[in-house]
Amino acid sequence: MKYIVVLGDGMADYKLPALGARTPLQCAKKPAIDALAPSAEAGLCRTVPQGFKPGSDVANLSVMGYDPHDCYTGRSPLEAVSIGIDLKDTDVTLRCNLVTLSDEPAYEDRRMLDYSAGEISTAEARELIAALKKEFDGKDFTLYAGVSYRHCLVAAHGKTGHDLTPPHDISGKPIREYLPKGPDAEAYLAMMKRSAEILQAHPVNRARIAAGKNPATSVWFWGEGTKPQLADFEEKFGVKGGVISAVDLVKGIGILAGMRVIDVAGATGNYDTNFAGKADAALAALADGLDLIYIHMEAPDECGHQGDTAHKIYSIEQISEKVVRRICTQLDAAKEPYRLLLCPDHPTPIAVRTHTADPVPYLLYDSTLREGCGAARYDEESAKDTGIFLDAGTQLMQRLLKRA
Repeated sequence: MKYIVVLGDGMADYKLPALGARTPLQCAKKPAIDALAPSAEAGLCRTVPQGFKPGSDVANLSVMGYDPHDCYTGRSPLEAVSIGIDLKDTDVTLRCNLVTLSDEPAYEDRRMLDYSAGEISTAEARELIAALKKEFDGKDFTLYAGVSYRHCLVAAHGKTGHDLTPPHDISGKPIREYLPKGPDAEAYLAMMKRSAEILQAHPVNRARIAAGKNPATSVWFWGEGTKPQLADFEEKFGVKGGVISAVDLVKGIGILAGMRVIDVAGATGNYDTNFAGKADAALAALADGLDLIYIHMEAPDECGHQGDTAHKIYSIEQISEKVVRRICTQLDAAKEPYRLLLCPDHPTPIAVRTHTADPVPYLLYDSTLREGCGAARYDEESAKDTGIFLDAGTQLMQRLLKRA
């Protein structure tokens, strides 16, 4: 038996008037997914435990079978592991976004125009981070380049307990209320202000402005954490697992869990990602000895943050056609029995442009069974109508592997 998780990050949503009071999942043309529903288990699952903020870190840990109560130490250290940072027990890490702020004279009066600096390229971002490192790196802080707008700051012998807001939570809002608060807040704010001075005249930003793109006008710190530890996935569940993702967060979870982390050419973390390449890489990994593959696709989440309804629907359709159909067709042709779990980690509704903690719809298909729970298709309403509700995201992995 092979096991596949197809994780559409932020795929669930609210009904939108512009879509005739339907969600993107309800509007998307996804015949390959909907064809599985009548013979699958479908329902709702709470992937974000009570008391936790609804982030992809907590939610993906849950779906992967790890209880955040036991192992969660913050978002940025998970990304730091993927970047290759050797963390000490005394280090505190922070996620460092390159963002676009408005240009009021006083930093505190500016607004968050773009949490991703126009989806800045990794090559451009590395030039900007290199310029900032000359100023920031020292005995207290070290800045590390990541992918696109996602980077990492390590504070040696740092303190925790800061109030730090994810920039995607405040799109379009004044930043004054959301500036760092806590024991090292003054140092973090000083670095953010200094970054704005350094980045203003950088050639990369001048070129982006000339090309009509959003410049990276500041860094933004959030998601603090300390060195994490996860139980080995194979020891925990008895199967060899792998992870396919374009983002450091999910790769970091995979590395910590001892899973095989597989890179795919053309994987971008947005709607232009190589959907088919991820499916092909998953099939190759399963044929090469893995029992389980966790395919993470960031595209619906990014579209939700951007308020981009059309591309969120497009992303869902690509997941259906180029991932689910491709995988099911090839495994069926090979007469390879498999179980497939399809779900988001959390909703990222277009209307609010950030994550919510609402339960998510899931679909669990077993190629060897033909009895389902009555769902005619896969979406939020159909999942709710089955009456099945799981109160912990960890139950999804247990059910996929028939441990519960």
